[in-house]
Amino acid sequence: MAAHTGRRGLRCIERALIATGILCLAWVEAAWIESALFQRDARKTLDRMLVATDLPGEGHGWGGGSGPDRGTDAFIGQLDIPRLGLSVVVLQGDDDRTLRAAAGHLPDTPLPWEEGNAALAGHRDTFFRPLRSVREGDEIQLVTRRGRFEYRVRRLLVVGPDDIWVLGPSSDVSLTLITCYPFTYVGSAPQRFIVQAERISRSM
Repeated sequence: MAAHTGRRGLRCIERALIATGILCLAWVEAAWIESALFQRDARKTLDRMLVATDLPGEGHGWGGGSGPDRGTDAFIGQLDIPRLGLSVVVLQGDDDRTLRAAAGHLPDTPLPWEEGNAALAGHRDTFFRPLRSVREGDEIQLVTRRGRFEYRVRRLLVVGPDDIWVLGPSSDVSLTLITCYPFTYVGSAPQRFIVQAERISRSM
C-alpha cells in the first residue's frame, strides 16, 4: 500500500514537472515571437525615419525615451556585425522591457553621434548571443538618423558586474557592447562580456 502511494506521488510530481516545463517553453516562445514582431515593425519605422531625414525641413529629434512604448524618440538606430550575422534595432534605455525587445543604449553614456564612449547592452540569450564568436578586427556598423558609423573591434574583456570603468572615456574606444557572461550560464550570470571598438568612419 505504501509503495503504491509512493509511486502515485512520484507520478504526480512527474506530471507537475512536465506541465511546468511546457509552460516555460510556451513563455519563451511567446517572448521570442513578441521580440521578432517588434524588431520587424521597428525596422520599418527606422526605414521611414531615415527617409524623412533627407526631406527639407526635417529635424534630427532622436534620443530620450526609456522603452519601446515611448514612440519614435526612443529609436537610436540599427546595429550590425556582418561577419556574425548580428542585426538588431537599438533603443534608448537599458530597462528590462527595452532589452526584451531590442538592444539598449545606456542613458548615462554618450549617444553614438556624440564624442565619447557610447555603450549598448543586450541579452546574451537573444540579440547579443552571436557575440560569443566575435573577434578583434571585426567590423561593426551602426546606422542612425544622425549618420552612419563604422567601428572596428579593438579588444574583448570579461569583467565583473561592478566594473563600470569599461564605460569611461577612452582615446581609442568609441563604442562598447555589453552582455552577460558566460554565454551558456543558466540563471543570472556572474560576469559581463565586453566588446570595445573604435570608430573608423562616419558618413552623413
